[in-house]
Amino acid sequence: MSIGSQADRVIIFDTTLRDGEQSPGGTLNVEEKLAIAHQLAPLGVDIIEAGFAVASPGDFAAVKIIAEQVGTPEGPIICSLARAIRQDIQAAAEALKPAARSRIHTMISTSDIHLKYQLKKSQSEVLAIAAEMIAYAKSFVDDVEFSPMDASRTEPEFLYQVLETAIAAGATTINIPDTVGYCTPKEMGNLIQGIREHVPNIDQVILSVHTQNDLGLATANALAAIEYGVRQVECTINGIGERAGNAALEEIVMALQVRKPFFNPYFGRPVESDAPLTNIKTQEIYKTSSLVSQLTGMLIQPNKAIVGANAFAHESGIHQDGIIKHRQTYEIMEATAIGLPENRIVLGKHSGRNAFRTRLKELGFELNETDLNKAFNRFKEVADKKKEMSDWDLEAIVRDETQIQIESGFQLEHIQVICGDCTCPTATITIVTPDGKILTDATVGTGPVDAVYQTINRLAQIPNQLIEFSVQSVTGGIDALGTVTVRIGHQEGIFSGQASDTDIVVAAAYAYINALNRLYRYLQTPSQTPVSNTHFSQKA
Repeated sequence: MSIGSQADRVIIFDTTLRDGEQSPGGTLNVEEKLAIAHQLAPLGVDIIEAGFAVASPGDFAAVKIIAEQVGTPEGPIICSLARAIRQDIQAAAEALKPAARSRIHTMISTSDIHLKYQLKKSQSEVLAIAAEMIAYAKSFVDDVEFSPMDASRTEPEFLYQVLETAIAAGATTINIPDTVGYCTPKEMGNLIQGIREHVPNIDQVILSVHTQNDLGLATANALAAIEYGVRQVECTINGIGERAGNAALEEIVMALQVRKPFFNPYFGRPVESDAPLTNIKTQEIYKTSSLVSQLTGMLIQPNKAIVGANAFAHESGIHQDGIIKHRQTYEIMEATAIGLPENRIVLGKHSGRNAFRTRLKELGFELNETDLNKAFNRFKEVADKKKEMSDWDLEAIVRDETQIQIESGFQLEHIQVICGDCTCPTATITIVTPDGKILTDATVGTGPVDAVYQTINRLAQIPNQLIEFSVQSVTGGIDALGTVTVRIGHQEGIFSGQASDTDIVVAAAYAYINALNRLYRYLQTPSQTPVSNTHFSQKA
């Protein structure tokens, strides 16, 4: 069945690996992208935008390997972004060859401000380019998506003309990007309504939206578009993405599920219909959210809708009383609906490997023997320091021990810190360099973490600037595991690292080493320069 025949539901187009990865500091390597793609498939997304194939050798490799391993006949459609430029489309087509079902997503700016200052082209030139490049993409794949970039600030008459031309040239999906997050929900509704009324061949394609979150309205705008007939939504896990991010997949999906009676009539269904409005398996949401957060190093704010730590927590006495009497007094969805267990089984230092393995399976982690052994050994180490080990602790350990390892870089061998109110904070660090040398140094800092970072910098000799340091407690209590996330700045970009430990200083050291290794590996990688330098800053 073609995806076009499924317009009685919302098609979920996930762009975590393309737009999401454009988040400052959220860069992913090929192995990390593949790990996320493997999780997006069981989540049930319809399309994975695996990257921007022409952007770099790494992006091309990521799109290709995802097409090979995840783009199976039963799996999602694999998509690559391409500007309306021949070599972009060629690169996308080549990378997508292994996929059973593939899509080329091409785009070009259409707003006056973009035409004047970015493209430096006339409207007639844009029309000609769009028609030619869509037809060119169509020569490689049947499934072609077209985006008129900055559509929400484009003159309506020209936008209608561009869309009619794109459809005539062979586009099968028309995506309307609110590229700078400028729209309000009412304006988005009017925009979609205008398109449906003034583009004569619009009923031949799937209509889609891509909403940015600059004003905090991305999810609201996407839902408004759905009310006016849009049947595909471009979104990301945790709402990550360029600037303030994108519409969050989990928010859109759960809004459609929880408010199904409200949305059903827009799909021609009876109000009481219980048929799902998306193909998303919601029980996979929490696991996917955690994986993306861990691999990108982008922490989820506690009050984030659906997946935040406080999303199902209640502190107010009035709320607690209501929840005890009847859950729906203050909760409109169950934690289990997103794969978050309500009853947390506690393991301890006397628990065996089988109990550990069984609990991990219940939490959705299927580990090979090597990873299981690593995670179990770490579990035992932490369990000796803590009285109780909750599911939160187990997840932190597994994600820490099984995260995608940097192939080459610095290894933290030994760390010792002396500090106190009458002592200068001093860190002694031993590392193993990428070429196998063992180096030791000691430095005084303004505090224990500062001393650790100054020492590591003296040993590694990679200039950088610490631009973010954050600590989150995985669980409550004095013996809680703490997760440290750091971001370091370099002229080449922003690089993140994350690690967990009961000792925050130790976690801080490992997180910093992880970030340095990302930077080191980037500097060792062959040229990251895009194949073309023509308007490379275009983004859908």
